[in-house]
Amino acid sequence: YPFLQVLFAILFLVLSYVSFSYVKRNEQSNIWVGMAKEIAHQLGTPISSLMGWTELLKMKINKPDEVLSVAEEMESDLSRLNKITNRFSKIGSKPILKPNDLNEVLESVVKYFEKRLPQTGKDVQLIYSNGTSIKYNMNASLFEWVIENLIKNAIDAIGSDKGKILVTLEEKENTIEIEVADNGKGINPKNRKDIFRPGYSTKSRGWGLGLSLSKRIVEDYHKGKLILKSSILNEGTIFLIILNKNISKILEKKYE
Repeated sequence: YPFLQVLFAILFLVLSYVSFSYVKRNEQSNIWVGMAKEIAHQLGTPISSLMGWTELLKMKINKPDEVLSVAEEMESDLSRLNKITNRFSKIGSKPILKPNDLNEVLESVVKYFEKRLPQTGKDVQLIYSNGTSIKYNMNASLFEWVIENLIKNAIDAIGSDKGKILVTLEEKENTIEIEVADNGKGINPKNRKDIFRPGYSTKSRGWGLGLSLSKRIVEDYHKGKLILKSSILNEGTIFLIILNKNISKILEKKYE
């Protein structure tokens, strides 16, 4: 009997090791797949925009004023590509947090997408509701990444019908809340628990690492919360970011 007990113990340890190794390999595979999807997701908007601007430039060649306007937008997309490269190169390092105006950060991201919505082939209205200056210690580049991901996912969720995306910023007594709401197809209830998992995606929405990284940026670096506030099939989805005003000064000292 002692021999059988030892044999069963060894067998259990071997099976545990094999199972653990499989889970780790599968997890690493998911992360790499997710990273590839996220890079493609990030590069997709500026690259498709540059292609669109190039075609427009050909049509405006005899109109110097309009050519200049298109050239400025192309420069903006090139700047965006450079920013994306810098973001990925700094993954894993401690971010530098500085006082930034949240209103300006959100406004900048929304304006960028507004000019590029026609190139998606969808009739989407993107609305930003606030305009009030709210200072917060943050890494602006990383926080822009979060908002970009949420807006891109909202655009992806909207089908061929007219769509609306509403970005709101609200300051409360102890918190700052940012909502990104869409009237798209919503998220299937069975998928909701997995949307923040690295590498998770569906055929209709290629999240990859987008939401997983966004959650890390908000919760690990800025000590806030990123949650799926609500989602109703064929009616829409709301993502909510909650930032703690009282912790903002502590974060500034921590990452100095």
